Amino acid sequence: MTYNDPNEQARLDAIINNPSYEKAYRDLEFIGRRELRPLRLELELLKPQIILEEEGIHETIVVFGGTQIIESNQAADELAIAAEALQANPGDKKLQRAVHVAEKRVAKSKYYDEGREFGRLVSEKANAEEDCELHIVTGGGPGIMEAANRGAYDVGRKSVGLNITLPFEQVPNSYITPGLCFNFHYFALRKMHFLFPAKALVCFPGGFGTLDELFTALTLRQTGRMQKIPIILYATDYWKNIINFEFLADEGVISDEHLDLIFFTDSPQETLDLIIDYHKNPPAK
Repeated sequence: MTYNDPNEQARLDAIINNPSYEKAYRDLEFIGRRELRPLRLELELLKPQIILEEEGIHETIVVFGGTQIIESNQAADELAIAAEALQANPGDKKLQRAVHVAEKRVAKSKYYDEGREFGRLVSEKANAEEDCELHIVTGGGPGIMEAANRGAYDVGRKSVGLNITLPFEQVPNSYITPGLCFNFHYFALRKMHFLFPAKALVCFPGGFGTLDELFTALTLRQTGRMQKIPIILYATDYWKNIINFEFLADEGVISDEHLDLIFFTDSPQETLDLIIDYHKNPPAK
């Protein structure tokens, strides 16, 4: 098209190329505005929900646990590096501390293997039984999360990862099923998706994030705001050392019956058996 006015094309280009002319749903800068937060919350709620429904993910077992719990060979390598550094500077307090922490990681590396075994057991059961729809869901990161996704991967079962945007680099583990890894901005929405389809929650040893997710679920169960599921703390000694639930009941800040929301296990098979028994004979409250 030719224009009689030599400036007409330039004026049209200025109009068409301005962000205001972009369709709203394509305008990422616009969608990212503070005023559009309610829309982003709704999208973050709906996207995983719709995709999981389309993929037939209706019942899940959620596995939480520390990112720092790694495979035994990797933990042993880290300990060797720390020990070598300390040997060169035996009086260095920070290096002494680093060796102590590395030794603890070696001791806890068994939980990586057990998390993987648990993911495998759940997935094998679901693969073998037509009416079992269970799928493993994790936070999608390294450590225990990777182990549980890997157990499902080992036997060809789909598994889900719910990643979160963090200030430091966060990469999904490679064992999540492609198309079933979601990247969240809002912690609250991520927690909702953990719990919506959950048939059980299994917490392996972990830190602040694991504790946060654990206490969110405990509070919702305590107040009757979610479905009945077993909340399982894997590794009895670890959990009883960091949280004295009985003390809370003795102090009267929770009821004795709230202690019944929590179960302790120490093996993958024991954990799966507990989940199966719980749903065969659900509690009255």
